[in-house]
Amino acid sequence: MREWMGMYPEELKQALTQLGEKPFRAGQLFQWLQKGASFDEMTNLSKDLREKLKTEGIDRPVTVREERISTIDGTRKFLFSLRDGNCVEGVLMRYHYGATLCVSTQVGCRMGCRFCASTLDGCVRNLTAGEMLGQVQCANRALGDERVHNIVLMGSGEPLDNYENVVRFLRLVSHEEGLNIGLRHISLSTCGLAPKIRQFAEEGLPVTLSLSLHAPTDEIRKTIMPIANRYSIQETLDACKYYLKKTGRRIVIEYALIDGVNAGMAQANQLADLLRGMQCHVNVIPLNTVKERKLNGVTENQVKEFLSTLEKRHISATRRREMGDDIEGACGQLRKKAMQEDRA
Repeated sequence: MREWMGMYPEELKQALTQLGEKPFRAGQLFQWLQKGASFDEMTNLSKDLREKLKTEGIDRPVTVREERISTIDGTRKFLFSLRDGNCVEGVLMRYHYGATLCVSTQVGCRMGCRFCASTLDGCVRNLTAGEMLGQVQCANRALGDERVHNIVLMGSGEPLDNYENVVRFLRLVSHEEGLNIGLRHISLSTCGLAPKIRQFAEEGLPVTLSLSLHAPTDEIRKTIMPIANRYSIQETLDACKYYLKKTGRRIVIEYALIDGVNAGMAQANQLADLLRGMQCHVNVIPLNTVKERKLNGVTENQVKEFLSTLEKRHISATRRREMGDDIEGACGQLRKKAMQEDRA
């Protein structure tokens, strides 16, 4: 079965020609698909063509299984169902500059970061470009008259471990005849697949690159992130600097504070030494405690002291705004609960 939603206009044109349809129908179909319309809603296509489309493929690869809305800040947490029975999460956050959707790129994750709930059961499979796009369309339907303005690829999965599908998604979601979301309004978070970062720099896609660093030394990083055994911090930062040079986009450094691991003033100074002179911004994240991995979050004073140390060392840094705490907003929590319910 074809996944129509994940196809470029030229691919749709070729497929429709093979079905005996006029090539211009591809443009109409692409616009409908980008809106998240069902086949029955594509009213300017003939009934015969719509039946062919149904026979040959699917229209909506993603549906909303569960939705939670925060009473604190209005954040919306979605549990998306996929056609094979798997599920992934998405988080819709409201900021003064527009609605931001956190998109998943894999069912689970195989990177094994100790602080992340998404990786607890490993990686089941990659998401297709259409399934990523479907998450955006579900969020748009939930917003009504509004639209998703910004996208962060920070849901479950390592985007650069699903390279081809993620690049296809980025080209589709930014297509001028589709949702037309500017690439500068999209961020991609990676745990640090250095060769893939360099490859991504050559794509000509000026998205913001966020590096999940979470440690100032290789020794500390290896205790919480298995990827550190493959690529050193220096190798990873060199790849990020190459991305910055090719795209002109400042790098965001993600740093989750873990009590007794990386949150001391010594680590703050080591981080400042590491990033000195680099065009970057540090996003400091108080950890959500992961009981399964015996990792604990930090106190408010620890957060303030860490930030203060970076600021005194002239490193641009802010605390990431915590949203959706009352609806299990952190990545992986809702999916894990749903999996447990399904097994029961």
